[in-house]
Amino acid sequence: MTQIILILVALAGLLTVMAREAGALAAIGVLAVTGLIGLGVDAPILGSLLLIAAALVAICGLPALRTKWLSPRLFDMFKKVSPKVSATEKVALEAGTVFWDAELFSGKPQWDTLTAQRNDGISSEEQAFIDQQCSIACGMTNSWEIARERADLPAELWEFLKREKFFGMIIPKQYGGLGFSAKAQSLVLQKLAVNETLMVTVGVPNSLGPGELLLKYGSEEQKDFYLPRLADGREIPCFGLTGPRAGSDATSIPDTGIVCRDMHEGEEVVGIRLNFEKRWITLAPVATVVGLAFRMFDPEHLLGDVEDIGISCALIPRDTDGMDIGRRHHPIGAPFMNGPIFGKDVFIPLSYLIGGQEMAGQGWKMLVECLSVGRCITLPSGSAGISRYALGWSAGFARVRRQFNLPVAEMEGVQEPLARMAAMNYISQAAVLHTANMIDNGHKPAVPSAILKSQLTEMARSLLADGMDIHGGRGVTLGPRNYIGVAYAGTPVSITVEGANIMTRNLMIFGQGAIRCHPYVLDELAAKDADDLNAFDSAFFSHAGLIFGNAARAFTQSFGIGGKASGFDAIATPYARHINRVSAAFSLSADAAMASLGASLKAREMLSARLGDVLSNLYLASLTLKQWHETEATEHEEALFHYSMQWLLHRAETALDELFANLPNRALGTILRVIALPRGRQFAMPKDTLTREIARAVSTDSALRTKLTANTWDVQDEGQQDNALARYNALLKDYPRAEPIYKTLAKAYHKGEIPADALSPEERIEAAVEAGILSGEDGDFMRTFEAEVLDMLTVDHFEFDAFVRQTMSTEGTSSNEQQNAA
Repeated sequence: MTQIILILVALAGLLTVMAREAGALAAIGVLAVTGLIGLGVDAPILGSLLLIAAALVAICGLPALRTKWLSPRLFDMFKKVSPKVSATEKVALEAGTVFWDAELFSGKPQWDTLTAQRNDGISSEEQAFIDQQCSIACGMTNSWEIARERADLPAELWEFLKREKFFGMIIPKQYGGLGFSAKAQSLVLQKLAVNETLMVTVGVPNSLGPGELLLKYGSEEQKDFYLPRLADGREIPCFGLTGPRAGSDATSIPDTGIVCRDMHEGEEVVGIRLNFEKRWITLAPVATVVGLAFRMFDPEHLLGDVEDIGISCALIPRDTDGMDIGRRHHPIGAPFMNGPIFGKDVFIPLSYLIGGQEMAGQGWKMLVECLSVGRCITLPSGSAGISRYALGWSAGFARVRRQFNLPVAEMEGVQEPLARMAAMNYISQAAVLHTANMIDNGHKPAVPSAILKSQLTEMARSLLADGMDIHGGRGVTLGPRNYIGVAYAGTPVSITVEGANIMTRNLMIFGQGAIRCHPYVLDELAAKDADDLNAFDSAFFSHAGLIFGNAARAFTQSFGIGGKASGFDAIATPYARHINRVSAAFSLSADAAMASLGASLKAREMLSARLGDVLSNLYLASLTLKQWHETEATEHEEALFHYSMQWLLHRAETALDELFANLPNRALGTILRVIALPRGRQFAMPKDTLTREIARAVSTDSALRTKLTANTWDVQDEGQQDNALARYNALLKDYPRAEPIYKTLAKAYHKGEIPADALSPEERIEAAVEAGILSGEDGDFMRTFEAEVLDMLTVDHFEFDAFVRQTMSTEGTSSNEQQNAA
């Protein structure tokens, strides 16, 4: 019994030392004291073993001892197994900044760093723009006509967007732009997401492209000329990066620029002769100025000794000789302007390089640094925006659509996707808002940009699929009345562009985060490159302390010991503590995977993806918790908060569990599961009670519905396109009066007080008024209400030959020309 107590005391002491990362001296002290106690209480063998362990820790843990024999050997091993970081990878790793993502990677997140950066909202000027100009733009957009005709935004809408400087949101006021905050840009795009073509048209010039590149790297002359013209739409930009053989792997672009001499504006100058073929370039067909990425070479050494200068970026006017631009691709679902650009022997002067000659070869750095910000905003905001609309449409439809004498919103089969849609909406809004707030506070979140892009676009795809299921035939029948089908059809676009989600999830999130966000890996690699043993010793053994610390934290916090998270209310605090627990488990698992697999982890993409999934869900859960912490909750929001947090933490634990099951070293996987999940997974999918409460709240005129659909186009003004969300909102306001009347009519019909052949609602209303079951006032109300319901349930139908296009004359044309003409 004495020995058991002694073992437990030693174990408790070591776990405490490890969890606090108190260092080798503290561990030596625990082992030595318990060892001496063992010798004194008639447990000589155990006491001796503990003293031997203390000696081993001293030899391995004290710098003065280990640097003599252990550290050099470890350093040699590390040099052999550590991954080689290429120059392009190094640039990507150094791009952007780390913030909360690094806290999560540490396994011991300090919540004060996140909560101290409060969201102060947007300015009154920015809100007015969202309320007024954005509403007008939405009201000028006819999704059916754009999708059906595969045309473009109306000419009058283009002029409005230019006049109101929608393309100059990121451009400072000193250059004639709007100078909006990142939060305001996000909210603008969320509102415009009622139509993907509109959102993309506005979003792309304010994201990765000439405007942002000029702001950060352009010469003063370039800024003074281009930025005012980009702000007011005199210039429409596009950026040519991807091509037939270079999509996600932008560093392998085959497009070349050869430094040479040629004539420009009547004078021989040193310039660049370009040959390129670009595809999938948004706004290319209508662009007046083209940003271009290419590989730059100087075979004649006209600029210096370096022949392969590297990826460079230039800004080229549309009418430059040799550049062919204007044809269109056919994007699925949303016909936004997108097309190829070709260039054959296009000569440009060096002054066309963004930033001038001194920025030659800096293109990859420029692109990845800009992407760390732009990718956080455009597509994630579009996804968060369409989630607002899809939830508002679907929940409104589910409430007014009746089957079996009750609204389908009361059927549990419909309530399940409604609650899921509400949670994804809630999470997406919190994620884009608080990440944009980080940007406004000077951060350049590289890893979070990958998380938001992949996770929120996937949520939008899932959410729209749920919305289509709820709408049924109403959603799959296209026409002017179908507000959701076009949005659903366009979801693959956001999944694919700006880093395809497969690549982003499998390679980028954890692959970049493992080095960029880890507290010590970058220092270890730097020590290797510098061949600095002392720097390696410091980083490596600090890293070892972190590993032991995370093991202790993950294990003890699984039993509710430690992991305090102060500053939150009683509802949020348990979730903050669970995030701490899973963060420790994640950090431990990441180190175990890197140590056991070494450089081969790069190729084990499914393992990397699961680690990325844990980090992604922790990040989204953290920002959802921050949103709860900073805002005043509405009625039923607590249920939605619980649902969202439980759903995210369930996904994080599931990814961990799957990681352990698939590690090549099965023994390691078992050990990690015992340490990280000693009680198994603590989160299951949310309870049905939460699902029912959320579904009913979002499908009625509730404060929660209003909050989730805020900053949308929800007003039907005269002369604007039909606004389905506004019409559903109006029906839901009247629904509390309509529902008891529906019940009265059903009861009267089943009692035989209404004729048996009165089968439609309209017939029953008339029969009930005639029989005195309904008052004349209620009858008038129900006639109007039911007419609006029927109109919202009605789908379009067309003439038999409405979709038959006139056959074009093909006489004298080749088969390729015929195909292009079609």
